[in-house]
Amino acid sequence: MRITAAPAPAAADPAAADLFDPEFHASGDPHAVWAQLRAHAPLHLQVLPDGRKFWSVTRYDDVCRVLGDHREFTSERGSVLTQLGHDDVSSGKMLVSTDPPRHGQLRRPLNRRLTAKALADWEDRIRQAVADFLAPALGGGVWDVARRAYRLPMTVAGALLGVPEKDWDDLVRWTAMAAAPDDAEFSVGSGAATLAVAHHQTFDYFAARVRERRGAEPAADLIGHLMSMTAGDAPLTDEEVIYNCYSILLGANATTPHTVSGTLLALSEHPDQLRKAAGDPAAVVPTLVEEGLRWTSPASSFLRYAVTDTELAGGRVAAGDAVAVWIGSANRDERVFTDPYRFDVLREDNRHIAFGYGPHYCLGAPLARLTFRILFEEFFRLFRSVETAGPARHLRSVFIAGLTQLPVVTAPR
Repeated sequence: MRITAAPAPAAADPAAADLFDPEFHASGDPHAVWAQLRAHAPLHLQVLPDGRKFWSVTRYDDVCRVLGDHREFTSERGSVLTQLGHDDVSSGKMLVSTDPPRHGQLRRPLNRRLTAKALADWEDRIRQAVADFLAPALGGGVWDVARRAYRLPMTVAGALLGVPEKDWDDLVRWTAMAAAPDDAEFSVGSGAATLAVAHHQTFDYFAARVRERRGAEPAADLIGHLMSMTAGDAPLTDEEVIYNCYSILLGANATTPHTVSGTLLALSEHPDQLRKAAGDPAAVVPTLVEEGLRWTSPASSFLRYAVTDTELAGGRVAAGDAVAVWIGSANRDERVFTDPYRFDVLREDNRHIAFGYGPHYCLGAPLARLTFRILFEEFFRLFRSVETAGPARHLRSVFIAGLTQLPVVTAPR
């Protein structure tokens, strides 16, 4: 999905835009359409040629309401727009497709393993992963940030889960296929076929890991934790373990790379902001991280279904209707963010919802923030600038906003 600066709202026609089309998000400008929708149609209905339909919600407060109230808007019929019209087989078993109270029963034991305090011991490993990521830049030549970034989160998530390094590249590819099945970089046929292959390969992989471990002493990694923890009054079934391994891995691999490459692209496009960050990294990196998250909004959309007839955003949604919330739009809402189309590395009042909102707030947010902090600390320790060295290629996806190609040159300190 395209990461843009200021849109041209007057030229955007929401009625002519297909927000369900991955190509529109890669080559068009959804921000221009979202700006028009926020201003004139904050609850917007789109009907697809096959009769499926969904409402788009684009204002910050409305997005937070939909994500925050599971009694009005359930995640158990599908949480991603590509699932529109197809009930989710993982409902009630996987974190992202489970409502409270069961959601809390699954989440609380995992959350204790992923707090900032629990992850403090991982800082050295993350710093080494970042050093490996930045290594090609040390020679002063052109290197592709977007391609390199795809593997970065796996070096930490893989170790946390307890999967061998020899399998990391396969898992990176399968999760990329699941996140953007219509992108030529990852597709193996139609979008539906690519998604089916990605799910089959990933679920089979984790099923094999679970079979191998049954009967053995629980390992200290996250797979071992899932296999031994209790949710409610009972341990997880093997199916629940497999689904949640997939959920954890997808959450890490699908979004983190795009915040990295998208933030570096933004710095290259805003030299004044680059100079501020490079001039005083210790002071600026914390706010740079949050602005990078707001600006890129890598998890661009989520899906919910109305539980009952509901008043929303000045309109009425019928029970059973699908509602898509656009995180990328909420994070540029003029009602919440001052000058929202300005990339500001010193932005103070930054209430972005790049990690979601409500019960489904991203479980991996502390790990992601730690990774981004270390990455930009190391980047500005080694380099004083970043410039693009070729065109950026945007991801073809209705779910993830990001880049598949971004060649850059970085100037050393």
